[in-house]
Amino acid sequence: MGNIHNLKGTHLVRSFEASELKRAPFYVQFADKLRSYFGSVFFLLLNLAFFIAWALINSGKISGLEPFDPFPFLLLSVAVSTYAILLSIVVLISQNRESQFAGLRQELQLQVNLITEREITKVLKILKELREEVKKGKVTDEELDEMIREVDLSYIERKIAEQLENKEETLGQSVAKPLEKLFKK
Repeated sequence: MGNIHNLKGTHLVRSFEASELKRAPFYVQFADKLRSYFGSVFFLLLNLAFFIAWALINSGKISGLEPFDPFPFLLLSVAVSTYAILLSIVVLISQNRESQFAGLRQELQLQVNLITEREITKVLKILKELREEVKKGKVTDEELDEMIREVDLSYIERKIAEQLENKEETLGQSVAKPLEKLFKK
């Protein structure tokens, strides 16, 4: 298993995000930078200023500037729709990366929990042996014996898989079933 406890003053696990983001493709890094910018108060204020200026110019409220997109601002509607699509794509790229990091964190947490479980089991075995030495004979403790037993990970995995297969029907699935029957006729 190696010596995982040899820290020497540094953290056992460095940030997955920092190291993975450095190795991420350019488009992912770019999407993250854009998402950070798009999520700022400055960006909100910039958009508000832009939309107010657009409305003022195109409603003829500013003298000397000819309206180029009169009410109902169809050009603005097309631009905002395109803008929303691009923003959504950037957010989805970033969320996809975030979900990958969340999966890595969960896997790491599982590994740490398994190591911790093994260590605690070992400590319990040692305590049981010490207790038996002090009492000069075998001590029966069903609860302790149960705690010392190895955890059957394959059993847990099977039970989780069964629960996922037997999960409740989603709203989409419940709506789709009658439609499938309708179209099969």
